[in-house]
Amino acid sequence: MGPVNMSTNALLNSGGWSTRSPAQRILMALKMHGPQTAPALGERLSITGEAVRQQLVRLSDEGLVDARSEARGVGRPSQVWELTPAGNDQFPDTHAELTVQLLRTIRATLGEPALDTIIAAREQEIRSHYKAQLEPLPDWRERVDCLARIRAAEGYMADWQEAPDGSLLLVENHCPICAAATACQGFCRSELDIFRSVLGTGVQVERVEHILSGARRCAYRITQADAAAPTT
Repeated sequence: MGPVNMSTNALLNSGGWSTRSPAQRILMALKMHGPQTAPALGERLSITGEAVRQQLVRLSDEGLVDARSEARGVGRPSQVWELTPAGNDQFPDTHAELTVQLLRTIRATLGEPALDTIIAAREQEIRSHYKAQLEPLPDWRERVDCLARIRAAEGYMADWQEAPDGSLLLVENHCPICAAATACQGFCRSELDIFRSVLGTGVQVERVEHILSGARRCAYRITQADAAAPTT
């Protein structure tokens, strides 16, 4: 069976997002899916290529998107559009400045152990919340789907895909706590531990893409324990 993508076009073309302006939907699509050509954006958003190009030119003038040439087989290079740093800032970090100030104050006045205590308490609270929703689900795919929906509701723009080898990829296209995670990477370690705990002992979770390492998104490869490749 080929890859199954549980995300995305439905989100961009229905519900609240269908009432957003074309420019906002283009920014959302670039955030969710990464760099794309104008025709690909038009197809994804069900609007004409010309309308997409007009919006991209305006967004480029505003400094929110940028284009680069990319060779794709024979013929002329394709023009691929992507978010600029200013474009990424349209998806803000939640209370970023205040959070970072608080973390720095805690570290400076109470020391690193106090920060670890706070992260551990947050981890336990989140783990309990997630487990209450995931534990009743018997199938690991259902648990991954539920986790993705929880994370999407929390602002992580999360979805999941099934690869041809049967593994699942949980993708988070945005990190609403990125500033806090940058100031204290214990948050990222904690979230990985939470995923491993709430998805159950029958699966293995590996982070394969990480925003703080320069990736566009965070992504987690999830496999059944008996199907997972041995670690080296």
